[in-house]
Amino acid sequence: MAIKRGHRFPVEHVDVFPKGLLLLGPISPDMEYERPNVQKSDAVTGLLQWVAAVSDPDEDKAKRASFEVTFLAPVQPVPSTPELLSGSGIRKIELDGLTAEARRMGQGEFTYVGFVYRATGIKGDTNSAPLTSKSFTAVRSEPAKVTS
Repeated sequence: MAIKRGHRFPVEHVDVFPKGLLLLGPISPDMEYERPNVQKSDAVTGLLQWVAAVSDPDEDKAKRASFEVTFLAPVQPVPSTPELLSGSGIRKIELDGLTAEARRMGQGEFTYVGFVYRATGIKGDTNSAPLTSKSFTAVRSEPAKVTS
């Protein structure tokens, strides 16, 4: 049995980020490029996408230490942890509902296997109720409706 392209592996935060994860600023809506007034929604779950820049203090390579995490949630996740340095926006966070999707990254002959991380929220988030596992793993089985 082969693993299909785009498979999202459920992972635990502590297994992927043993030293934690630093949120480097605000969590903002992930907007579509062609239509800047439209927020992207996830093709698998149908939930709205939110993005945040994060840094992994356990990563040895500086180029790979900072990356984006996509949050799949009906409302914007709000971290409840205090800022590490007042006014900096840097906070230590722990992700809920974390998944990893393997992807080829890099350019030319300098490619490597990396991961795209998605989460359903942040531990301690006070803005929204936690999603049930059924709503997160549900796959859209209805074909898209096209209106003309």
